[in-house]
Amino acid sequence: MFVVATAGHVDHGKSTLVRALTGMEPDRWAEERRRGLTIDLGFAWTRLSSGRDVAFVDVPGHERFLGNMLAGLGPAPAVCFVVAADEGWQAQSSDHRDAIAALGISHGIVVLTRSDRAPGGSGQVLARVRAELEGTGLKDAPAVAVSAVDGTGLEELRRALDAMLSTLPPPDPDTRVRLWIDRSFTISGAGTVVTGTLSSGTLSRGDRLVLAGSAGTDVVSVRALHSRNEAADSIGPTSRVAVNLRAGLSAEAIHRGDVLLTEDSWLEVDTVDVRRTTGTSFTDIPAQLFVHVGTAVVPCRVRPLGEDHARLTLDRRFPLELGDRLVLRAAGGRGVLAGAQILDVDPPALDRRGDAARRAAVLADMSPGGDALTEIARRGAVRVEQLRRMGVSHLDEVPDGVRTFGDWWVHEAALEGWRRRVRSAVEHLAKQDPLAAGLSHGAARDLLGPAGALLEAVVREAGLEYRAGFITLPGRRPDLGAAEAGIAVLEKRLTAGPFAAPEAHDLKGLGLGSRELAAAERSGRLLRIGDGVVLLPRAPALAMRELAALPQPFTTSEARKALDTTRRVVIPLLEYLDGRGWTRRLDANRRSIT
Repeated sequence: MFVVATAGHVDHGKSTLVRALTGMEPDRWAEERRRGLTIDLGFAWTRLSSGRDVAFVDVPGHERFLGNMLAGLGPAPAVCFVVAADEGWQAQSSDHRDAIAALGISHGIVVLTRSDRAPGGSGQVLARVRAELEGTGLKDAPAVAVSAVDGTGLEELRRALDAMLSTLPPPDPDTRVRLWIDRSFTISGAGTVVTGTLSSGTLSRGDRLVLAGSAGTDVVSVRALHSRNEAADSIGPTSRVAVNLRAGLSAEAIHRGDVLLTEDSWLEVDTVDVRRTTGTSFTDIPAQLFVHVGTAVVPCRVRPLGEDHARLTLDRRFPLELGDRLVLRAAGGRGVLAGAQILDVDPPALDRRGDAARRAAVLADMSPGGDALTEIARRGAVRVEQLRRMGVSHLDEVPDGVRTFGDWWVHEAALEGWRRRVRSAVEHLAKQDPLAAGLSHGAARDLLGPAGALLEAVVREAGLEYRAGFITLPGRRPDLGAAEAGIAVLEKRLTAGPFAAPEAHDLKGLGLGSRELAAAERSGRLLRIGDGVVLLPRAPALAMRELAALPQPFTTSEARKALDTTRRVVIPLLEYLDGRGWTRRLDANRRSIT
């Protein structure tokens, strides 16, 4: 199916045209049919001679309902721009033109309706229409004069529609789903149903989706699908779809502007940096505006970064991506103020003096579609899935100048900077504090900031190593410095009496505090067990040789005598041996060699 929205001044025959093309009544409300005035969105469909199915989203033309019009036009890829041949260009013709320009719609047909009322006058009207559409994507759109009364031009219009639809870029059926909801209602026996224009991705029965709305998010599942009043197991783009939700949510809890999303595939954001594409300069617009995106409208605050770039802060989060088109309207205004395109859905903070001007210069060089290398370079490192959620295109290949570590894409220049930073910190610490174990994991992560998750990769790239949970130079042993003499004396004493661990006052007399002992242990000179018991590293092996000679099992007292030591030493030593599985404790007082 293809989806086409109507556009044009009120009472220029949009609904009549849709009715003539499809044989269906697009006006859904009795009041609309009674007054002959479209108030809300209408829907109808038909099959063209080529076999293409086309659905029409009929929009209201009156200025009071411009918000409804934008909700219908926003997700549509093409438009029928309607101008009555007997009245010509009118005020809302300009409003709808501005909306089309803001949305970047470049596929459509100009339809001159009521040609039976202006015999011979269509040429002059078309010339005016061409002039007014100059500068929009419809400036060269094909034009057809029709009359729904006598049928003039309808077949030509159908052929023109067929030809125009054949030029539409094919939508991607395999991408993530973002269905902007334009209606919600309840069907007896079925429950809650929502409708919208599916512009990309595929919906299938049983799918789990996220429903994102003003009240938050809910996980829902697809109970049933319909398109053109026909049930389907799956529906691809571009299609008008009705989705029966199994959600436990009432239709009243779902509103126009809510969105159905593929799970874990979108960033929901409330701050974006944008480029003006049409309309009033950002330096001349109010600070408070309304933003239309998809079928939604939301208040926002504008921070101009220059004439053509601004930061928009929305009043709620939306699933937005790079390149999305926004329509800006003033509070209380009935026309379109400006159009904008999203350049960044994850913009940096602007806290320092001059940040706005610097940011504007950066945005001026950015592509609306997103460039992977630019996004990676700005962040230094980013998970590829994050780029995908942002809407960055062309992620099938790793860009030049980028390294991969698992699912992280890392800019080589950033990696080199982090490598130097961490290695410099390790070298500086080793020089300033020879007894230090090395740079702590936390301190190193702080050096990397948001890229702290890549610390292990950076340590490897820097030629460093982990030892006992600290980052240090490869092969480095602590320089004991002034403690060397005391350690040497202690080693000599323990060589003579391997289990005669020194008392605290002995250690203090040798100038050995906890830092010196820890450094000696890291260098393999000493072994600390229990609370304050210091031995040589070979003491456990010597102890095992003596304990193996005892009748098994042996008591703590027998072990103490065999090792010629005290309970202060033998108990933590036996527990150390237990912990390594060399001895096994049988009860409160007996052990055996394993």
